Amino acid sequence: MTFLAPFRPQLLSVLRIMTALLMLQHGLTKVVNWPTSDFNGVPLTTPPGFAGILELVFGALLLIGLFSRLAAFILSGTMAVAYFLAHAPQGFFPMLNGGELAVLYCFTLLYLAAAGPGPWSVDAARGR
Repeated sequence: MTFLAPFRPQLLSVLRIMTALLMLQHGLTKVVNWPTSDFNGVPLTTPPGFAGILELVFGALLLIGLFSRLAAFILSGTMAVAYFLAHAPQGFFPMLNGGELAVLYCFTLLYLAAAGPGPWSVDAARGR
């Protein structure tokens, strides 16, 4: 399936943007209580609250593509910590312990940290 190969750089940017929007959503719900979720009102001094701050700040940076590799790397680590603190104690298999999303975020963000932001980013516009 090579018909998408010419669009690889743009699809990398789309992957970054969509992943950032999803991370930003997690941060917004924890920090500003929007959208409404089970994480509204979480104290910012708790691990989920601190993760929310990271998701909000680095999710926004990742969205616009500024300091993308650093933002993706930090968020990848955040998702790894979230998995091992919240999901792994409930069992080994991510499908059974509810940790599939955290694992997928972790490795998608790790890939973005290695691959970079793609052409549709502030980093690319700045020549980084």
